[in-house]
Amino acid sequence: MGSGVYGSIAIVYVMRIGLIAIDGCFGSAIASIIDIVRVADGARGDVDPRIDPIKLAILGPKRRVTTTASMTLSVDHPLSESAEFDVVVVPALGTLTAAATNDALQSRDARSVIASLGRLDEATTRIAAACTGVFAVAETGRMHHRRATTSWFLGPEFLKRYPTVALDLDTMVVVDGNLVTAGAAFAHIDLALSLVRSISPDLAQHVAKLLIIDERPSQAAFVAYEHLRHEDPIVVEFERFVRARLDEPFNVAFVAQSLGTSRRTLERRVRAALNLTPLGFVQRLRIERARHLSATTDLTSAEIALRVGYANAETLRSLLRRERRRS
Repeated sequence: MGSGVYGSIAIVYVMRIGLIAIDGCFGSAIASIIDIVRVADGARGDVDPRIDPIKLAILGPKRRVTTTASMTLSVDHPLSESAEFDVVVVPALGTLTAAATNDALQSRDARSVIASLGRLDEATTRIAAACTGVFAVAETGRMHHRRATTSWFLGPEFLKRYPTVALDLDTMVVVDGNLVTAGAAFAHIDLALSLVRSISPDLAQHVAKLLIIDERPSQAAFVAYEHLRHEDPIVVEFERFVRARLDEPFNVAFVAQSLGTSRRTLERRVRAALNLTPLGFVQRLRIERARHLSATTDLTSAEIALRVGYANAETLRSLLRRERRRS
């Protein structure tokens, strides 16, 4: 990507994005990525004429695919040509449950996608994925000991399948080297903007304004932890216990004793189900409650801090700043 001169001949490097599509993938995911990338390419001259062209093509295992919205797409390139692109994007598989996602990963088309991703050289091709598409990338083994995110409600299933991945269920878009992942279905918008931002931050900002896309750096506001798909009764009781006492000091040993278990067992079970320490989980719940109170009440910062278990507002503000930096 970029431009240069060889002799008197100007050379323009095109940013090539390959968007993978298979039967049953989310139509909204495909459409949002296509629209954002094409708007970015159309608007780049207005922002900075030096920004290189951005070209998007559809990759797939067959010549035509049909999405969940019954949108039929013509495939421009077979999966075997994925390595010719600067970025390969894997959208959502079109599933909403762990069982359906696991089944989708075993389909012939999905296995073809996984195999093609596994052959890519990360030194030359970036891989981006969102929602359940992140599962397909994880199937290649590329995510061992790397940070990633996916649909928050499928986090426990993801960790069960890929325990070596450092999963961040709060963050909307996670970048780890040449691997970019995004959260649930409409995080495809954030994923596409992230790709545009890597080309030009000014262009990404311009596109967001044109399309009226609000900044959403975190999934935390959307995460209802009690709906996370785990079946650990200790973790369920732990969440109920601390949610009812967010304004009280937190002591993990006291909570474990109150639940009739040991501190070590509680820490192990919470980590396995939520990929968080008990204290980390309580802090996330407090931040979630604080943001809700800030948006829905006229309470002062000091009053909100007390309601979520902090003696002063500065402690809460420090945690909120830290969360924004992590996002």
